[in-house]
Amino acid sequence: MMILSVPHLLTSKSKLPILRIHEKIGIGHSNIVLFSILMMMQIFDTMQNRLVDLDTRDPNHVSIYACGPTVYDVPHLGHARTALTYDLLKRFLMWSGYTVTLASNITDIDDKIIERSAREGVSETELSSTYTRIYIDQLREFGVTDPDFRPLATEYVEEMLAIITQLVEQGAAYEIEGHGVYFDVDSLADYGALVGRTVNELRESAQARVASEEDKQDPLDFALWKAAKPGEPTWDSPWGPGRPGWHIECVAMSLHLLGDDFDIHGGGSDLAFPHHENERAESEASGHSFARYWMHSAMLNVDGEKMAKSLGNFRTLGDALAQFGPRPLRLAMLQAHYRSIMELSDETMKGAIGGIERIDAFFRRMLGADIRETSIDIEAKDRFVSAMNNDLGSPDAIAVIFETINSGNAALDNKNDKEASMAFTTVSELLEVLGLSKDTIDSDEEIDSLVSEREAARASRDFAAADRIRDVLKDRNIEIEDTPNGPIWRKI
Repeated sequence: MMILSVPHLLTSKSKLPILRIHEKIGIGHSNIVLFSILMMMQIFDTMQNRLVDLDTRDPNHVSIYACGPTVYDVPHLGHARTALTYDLLKRFLMWSGYTVTLASNITDIDDKIIERSAREGVSETELSSTYTRIYIDQLREFGVTDPDFRPLATEYVEEMLAIITQLVEQGAAYEIEGHGVYFDVDSLADYGALVGRTVNELRESAQARVASEEDKQDPLDFALWKAAKPGEPTWDSPWGPGRPGWHIECVAMSLHLLGDDFDIHGGGSDLAFPHHENERAESEASGHSFARYWMHSAMLNVDGEKMAKSLGNFRTLGDALAQFGPRPLRLAMLQAHYRSIMELSDETMKGAIGGIERIDAFFRRMLGADIRETSIDIEAKDRFVSAMNNDLGSPDAIAVIFETINSGNAALDNKNDKEASMAFTTVSELLEVLGLSKDTIDSDEEIDSLVSEREAARASRDFAAADRIRDVLKDRNIEIEDTPNGPIWRKI
């Protein structure tokens, strides 16, 4: 069989379903061509509060802006989960035939950065640079590929000032002498729409939470430009020296790098309000069309409770990588849908570690049997694509991979090398899409030999010898799992 793959068939300017052509040649006097058109990708848009077709601005190209961290400390597991979501999205889209531009920023000027740099006696630049390097290094270790752009907020102050000027000129912002420039939320008719609330509902909440400050016209109004304070970094502006507010940073960076009407704006669910709603307000009130779709990944619980320093269950990414390893941690996160709260517990991680060991055992077995990669299992691949097209359904996609591992092991048991090879090829490719592949698989000739000896003893019903070999392996921290598809060994 010859398999041809055409990534996309344009049915409109930018609606791009995946088209696969399977061509079987030489049956009788004719060729048989089968077409399988898979449903185009759908994502859950926070703004519309529903699943929508991914209808991109430009044909065959997806532009994504994912909010990055404020770098005043080491990254935690919440940062990792957010970054993983958009790494997964980019990997899948590129594998599906799209080109993708992903921008993910670094906020390198902020109250928390200023406060910590003052406490530690270092400059804001030195502090933010240190934690930026740690963040990037740990994400790479976690298997998250670098975005196409990683802009620093301090590099885009000129662009921020231009947008603030537009807002002031259009009456959407006002200056408070000695304090800075503020956005007027009443200037945007649908302020609050991203989170499905009215201005009055949000206003009541804001008044209950904080008192009006600095003579703002409304407790919901927020800073676009903060007047300089002694000892803080400052930039010149038409309203005097100062520094930008948080929300305007992402507007300037996303529009500069991706342009108006870019496709997806993403981040953690905790950013939907006020950060993302305020970004939307600033952009639209200044005359720019902003993101077509909004994606938000859910939070993370540790042992049944929301991760928080006050609860003593706060986990840094570095600690988790050291304890569990990058692949088990990544698998654990992908086994929870990105919009569902992930539970990180000893039980979760035990299951994920076992899952990685099962994957590696499968590869050891295939390589040991001298199975080579050939053609892919189209049915399994299409089920994987269908799962991922359904709002990045990674849990169902992973289930397809493990089902294919089972079928591959069964094929090998039945001496069906062709089916085993197809499973081997499929698992290899699909794991790569999820960022779970491994360049080298742990192998040990002595362990493999002992496992084979034990199987031979079991086959001859010499169970005493089989048990002795099991004990030898156990003493070496090797656990044997006897499955219907043969034994799998793993390190414990």
